[in-house]
Amino acid sequence: MKATKTCILSLFLLLTAVTYAQKKPATVTGKVLDENENPLGNVSVMILGRSSGVTTNDSGFFTIKVPAGKAFALIFTYTSYRSEQRNFFLNEDEEERIVLRMEKGVTELQEVTVKDDRIRTEASAIRMNPKNALLLPSATGGVEGLIKIFTNSNNELSSQYSVRGGNYDENLIYVNDFEVYRPYLVRQGQQEGLSFINAEMVRNLTFYNGGFQSKYGDKMSSVLDIQYKQPKKFGGSAYISLLEQGLHFEGASRNQKASFIVGARNRSNQNLLSSQQTKGNYVPSSNDVQGYVTWQPNTKWMFEAMGNYSRTQFKLNPEFSNQTASVFSPFFTANLGLDIYFAGAERDRYSTAMAGIATTYQPHKNLKLKWMLSHFSNKEEESFDIQGAYLFGERDFDRSRATFGLIVNPLGAGVFQNFARNRLDIQTQNATHKGSLSKGKHFFQWGHSIERQTIKDKLNEWELTDSAGYTLPFDPNQLQATKVIKSTADLSFFRTHGYVQDNIVLNDSLNMTLQVGIRYNYNTLNNELLVQPRVQFAMKPNWEKDIVLRAAAGAYHQPPFYRELRRYDGSVNEMVKAQKS
Repeated sequence: MKATKTCILSLFLLLTAVTYAQKKPATVTGKVLDENENPLGNVSVMILGRSSGVTTNDSGFFTIKVPAGKAFALIFTYTSYRSEQRNFFLNEDEEERIVLRMEKGVTELQEVTVKDDRIRTEASAIRMNPKNALLLPSATGGVEGLIKIFTNSNNELSSQYSVRGGNYDENLIYVNDFEVYRPYLVRQGQQEGLSFINAEMVRNLTFYNGGFQSKYGDKMSSVLDIQYKQPKKFGGSAYISLLEQGLHFEGASRNQKASFIVGARNRSNQNLLSSQQTKGNYVPSSNDVQGYVTWQPNTKWMFEAMGNYSRTQFKLNPEFSNQTASVFSPFFTANLGLDIYFAGAERDRYSTAMAGIATTYQPHKNLKLKWMLSHFSNKEEESFDIQGAYLFGERDFDRSRATFGLIVNPLGAGVFQNFARNRLDIQTQNATHKGSLSKGKHFFQWGHSIERQTIKDKLNEWELTDSAGYTLPFDPNQLQATKVIKSTADLSFFRTHGYVQDNIVLNDSLNMTLQVGIRYNYNTLNNELLVQPRVQFAMKPNWEKDIVLRAAAGAYHQPPFYRELRRYDGSVNEMVKAQKS
């Protein structure tokens, strides 16, 4: 009897072992990225408690067989990065796909400032730390304030910047591959509001001061390419200053497949404008809210959504302005002054909204396809009716007199009135496809966009000037204004543009790269076709000093937009051709 029980027990244990041995293992595949979304190669992937494992390839991909039907953990380790652990419970023959983002460890050398050497070998590319934008002691601050350091733009009241002599409208701005715009009627300086870019949400910041690649758009001066964060955990920040206040929240799901980041800001330049030459009641106010959401269900698909709404209001009740200039000559010296007393007010309102969605499909580690849809809306109102009476003459600077600071010898007097009721509404819809293919030493990129733009504009401005009792220009039979602009515009047209380019590695040891591409643009407004070949070369010699040599050449054509189409009298010239460089 005892022998029978022993045989039955042994048979049961044997069947159990055979059953377990025949159970098919599960599989975990995935991709490992660094904090800048670049793939990490040679990352060690091991099952907790075992001494063997696998490593990621140069593209960051890995595949590992794991036990099925029981809990286990994978440990990811890489030099100077924090170790990561992921827990699983998979069924027999089940496959799990993951994307892991590793963060730098506390042992990272602080002296190392170049995080991605590839960006340094691109012609005209400047990689900047977005955290520095939050620390600038300037009136505008932000990302644009950081760019002014490189472009030598010195208007402290404006976030606009000039690159290589061009104006602000000749600069491109991208956020997560979406092109963004700014208000068109807004005047530089005191009426200006927040910039589009929220520095608290920025992950990467790359600036090209000319000579940029074909994949970037049809403008002449520069490109600002910004990537917003894809958070890995919950967090946030808040700040308060005399000019601006803001906060942001960010977070991610437990499986790291979904992430979000949301920011809100409020800004007022009232404290700065109180020192303007024209005294009065300045009430500028700007606020915005924007968000960026991602969802990556597996290693092949990724979905993105981005939105922004910004509103700016500017109110001005001018009261008084006085100016003085000293005139020196061999015959006399005079301190000439101009006193102006105001009545009336200015009320401006600007609002912009942007929404975009994108889908990225990566069927193979070397092939990536992306589709994007976006809508941009810009509505602006300028309203002012300001009257002024002025007195011009010699100003008394003798402190012993009761007339100190007053005009004692009048040379001229008059009145003027400025009036405007301007309205502008711009709507832009865009559909874009982008792709890339890595093959050996070649990295091909292509893209095509179709864009529809609708513009509705209404201008109503006039100026009245009266000097010594005569309205200028003088006509005894009727009252004439100095300047009158009355016009309406209603435009709708399509624009299509795209590019093809190849980034070629010529020599690995010298980091020698060549970027060759061509860009095209056509619009139905003036039926102009633009073709723009571009080439960039970069090399990093193996010298003792860290030096990168760059060269770039190409055609850079900028099709006209509404600001260039509108004449000074308010009429629209639809046949304006593109600027070419």
